[in-house]
Amino acid sequence: MELSKVGLAPATSMFMHSPNGREKTDDFRPSVHDSDGLLMINGRGERLWRPLANPSTLQVSAFMDNSPQGFGLMQRERDYANYQDLEAHYEKRPSLWVEPVGNWGPGAVVLTEIPTQSEIHDNIVAFWKPAQPLAAGSEYRFSYHLNWGAQPEANPQAITVSRTASGRADIAKPTPKRLFVIDYQVQGAKPAQMPEPKVRSNAGVISNVVLRDNPANNGYRLSFEFDPGEVTLAELRAELTLQEARPVETWLYRWTL
Repeated sequence: MELSKVGLAPATSMFMHSPNGREKTDDFRPSVHDSDGLLMINGRGERLWRPLANPSTLQVSAFMDNSPQGFGLMQRERDYANYQDLEAHYEKRPSLWVEPVGNWGPGAVVLTEIPTQSEIHDNIVAFWKPAQPLAAGSEYRFSYHLNWGAQPEANPQAITVSRTASGRADIAKPTPKRLFVIDYQVQGAKPAQMPEPKVRSNAGVISNVVLRDNPANNGYRLSFEFDPGEVTLAELRAELTLQEARPVETWLYRWTL
């Protein structure tokens, strides 16, 4: 019998809340999580950043790829002030970067987000799933390096997502419309020209896309509004385009009601 459900290089973590998704939280701590995002570098060299969420219902996302360069659950927020926890010290939790050795072929990085109301439960799972089932009686070899640390995958030239926050877009009255704010940090010298932002969604309406300099972190701040309308799930994607050759992370997010 073939093995159709297999997860290679699996990792688990915990995410309860952060500035992105505090509307269901009654907690004195601004953030509670062991990891705040899934980082992927796909086979084409594209850097993808997917902020984690604590959804109302089970969510499983599959990021199709061919021979990934790496993926892992990252803890990027390292400031104690954003946790305020004298016991757990989430700002010191390590990140884990999986670096495949050789060609893993087609498949997907799978992210599972499980609803939780307690930080004692690991509710985040990430792994690689081959596109084809593993046949009975056959032999398969997959090699990879596990890299632990504060930032085990660091590119000195990359422009990376440092923070994702969201909240009500309509101040006067409650509506389903959401405001997203994404901070990008520039490693090294800042580009001479402002990047061009592009935000897309497979459902709902994107509006008021604004990119500005962020002197607080030598980077940029991207903001936009998202009106889901009648949908209960949408895939969001934000990109910054530069005229110079430089790695810039693509921001991905699954919004759920």
